[in-house]
Amino acid sequence: MSSRPTAWAEHTIWWHVYPLGAVGAPIREPDGNPGPRLLRLLPWLDHVIELGANGLLLGPVFASTSHGYDTTDFFRVDPRLGAEADLVTLIDACRERGIRVLLDGVFSHVGSEHPAVAAALDGGPDSPAGRLLDIDWDADGGPSPLVFEGHGSLARLKHDESAAVDLATEVMTYWLDRGIDGWRLDAAYSVPTEFWAAALGRVRERHPGAWFLGEVIHGDYAGFVTASTADTVTQYELWKAIWSSLLDANFFELAHALGRHQDLLVVFVPNTFVGNHDVTRIATTLGPDRAVLALAVLMTVAGIPSIYYGDELAWSGRKEERLGGDDAGRTARPDSPAEIVPDGVTRLLLDAHRALISLRRRHPWLMASRTEVLDLTNTRLRYRALGPDAHLVVTLDLENTTSAVVQDETGATLWRYDT
Repeated sequence: MSSRPTAWAEHTIWWHVYPLGAVGAPIREPDGNPGPRLLRLLPWLDHVIELGANGLLLGPVFASTSHGYDTTDFFRVDPRLGAEADLVTLIDACRERGIRVLLDGVFSHVGSEHPAVAAALDGGPDSPAGRLLDIDWDADGGPSPLVFEGHGSLARLKHDESAAVDLATEVMTYWLDRGIDGWRLDAAYSVPTEFWAAALGRVRERHPGAWFLGEVIHGDYAGFVTASTADTVTQYELWKAIWSSLLDANFFELAHALGRHQDLLVVFVPNTFVGNHDVTRIATTLGPDRAVLALAVLMTVAGIPSIYYGDELAWSGRKEERLGGDDAGRTARPDSPAEIVPDGVTRLLLDAHRALISLRRRHPWLMASRTEVLDLTNTRLRYRALGPDAHLVVTLDLENTTSAVVQDETGATLWRYDT
């Protein structure tokens, strides 16, 4: 067993939740009934355990103007969700069940209504706020904050200044002190790796067991991990190859991506997924049958997997490029799992999640396994997942029917799905 302080993360399967949506909080409208909505997640913690997961990856929970990624106060829980005591109650409940907790840290930018924005514009470039935010002081018509990816409601932090490193360090340490286990670093790709290396190094001095997941979409994943000192990044390349190959019946794309995926394991173990809060839900993209095959790939290749809430229940939702275009994939859950009356499609995805997560738990070496392609056509892929002393053979077939089989080294069938 590894003695590394973050070794626990390698066998964590995350249940990823967008809190504001999951608990039914208003996103762009006034909140007429603020309160401890975050506690509505408590009845779902046993559902996490029953799935076989053991981590809760929470989207943004801090005070913000609308969707949570426009932060106005990193040290205050969003009033639409409750108060700090409610978040601590949720963390404690997770800890009682052996569930790790990750928070979403937005250190690329703040919301335009963050107090520092007005303070910077009033105080000038040499003020504390002026050193924190990236301001175009020579802009026509007066100084204005540089915005994040064209979003006028998001103001960039000044990442080459110590003030921004100090803020990120203080925020991450504050909530680690309250019992969380690590951070998802939102839009990490947009921030210099030197910033992350400085901030994470300081946080680890106090919390050596903290784990850091960087959101990186394109580019040199291994290079980012090495330079930033983050533990892992989001494996978007594999995500795209999984759904695209199944949608288009082109397993050559997936086979190619699996080869590139193997190269990453020399440096780090990626965070793998087939759904999150920023993309169309997998059941919408593929339909339920092929969504099962996507899950089979996720659970039989190397990585640290995350399951996006509702995907295990065949929830639908299409991302659209417009204001509010993410909302369909960020919808509210019932107050309790007991309120769900599964239909055939819901039962199909729920049973598949439970069975395939269980299979992965019985073969923990899959986390760092090597993948060897055995048979490949557009509509059929057969690969071997290799461990130190065992292997599994996975066959995916779209030729005449949608089917998947997982067998052990003796040829015994461990799991099968066939339409």
